[in-house]
Amino acid sequence: MIILKTQNAIIEQIIEVKSAGKTIGFVPTMGALHQGHLALVKKCVAENDVAIVSIFVNPTQFNNADDLACYPRNLDADAALLENAGCKIVFAPNVNEIYNEQEIKKPFEFDFQGLDTVMEGVFRPNHFNGVVQIVSKLFLLVQPDRAYFGEKDFQQLAIIRLMTKTLNFPVKIVGCPIIREESGLAFSSRNALLTEKEREIAAHIYAVLTESKTFFNHTSVEELKSCVTAAIERKEPLKVEYFEIIDGNTLQNIEKWENSDYIIGCLTVYCGKVRLIDNIKYV
Repeated sequence: MIILKTQNAIIEQIIEVKSAGKTIGFVPTMGALHQGHLALVKKCVAENDVAIVSIFVNPTQFNNADDLACYPRNLDADAALLENAGCKIVFAPNVNEIYNEQEIKKPFEFDFQGLDTVMEGVFRPNHFNGVVQIVSKLFLLVQPDRAYFGEKDFQQLAIIRLMTKTLNFPVKIVGCPIIREESGLAFSSRNALLTEKEREIAAHIYAVLTESKTFFNHTSVEELKSCVTAAIERKEPLKVEYFEIIDGNTLQNIEKWENSDYIIGCLTVYCGKVRLIDNIKYV
């Protein structure tokens, strides 16, 4: 496995791979890798000749400077995990290698067709502008045949699909199921910020979501949203920021179960100071 840190280096490597007629699979990450990331990498390795993983903490998708500063970084540990998973190339540039000063200061403009006005878009303004900005840059550099994203970030996955179609990238976007800890807690880099006790409490989130599947079609959408929120918040210090029941294609809220044949419940919960996201498919 090789680690590349400049645009010139990755471009040269891509030319070599493409010249040999090999397919490229790509997993963009911000590092602090866990089993969820590694599941994406392993699928990428299995389905492509060359697996490339980027490690780049993208400043343009952070609304809070403290969150950016505190984001965990350990390239050596991440590289060891990736090598064991079969990754061939790691692209780990610094910020100046990717952005000029103007790009850092000015939000990236993109027509999200309404996908950014709900859920995460409400609470993290310009977050998805930064996501589209960096992923489009990486697609241009890496030129992947397939790119892999986790379904835990459900809204992000929908937006990446839209971006790929809108900007005519010849990339197949592969969505991968949520990988969970034994307790049911969805793997996330943010889990490392939880205390041992908070980690136990956070497992309650998925337990409630799972239970809600057993009775969702016997109650109204609004009643289910209220019940799930109340059940989660019975465990202190859990606090629901939002729980929305949406059409999985449009991301818009539904009012009745019969309004869609693809229904997802998406939520964000604070466990103390740590912000956790999760989702569950109802239909």
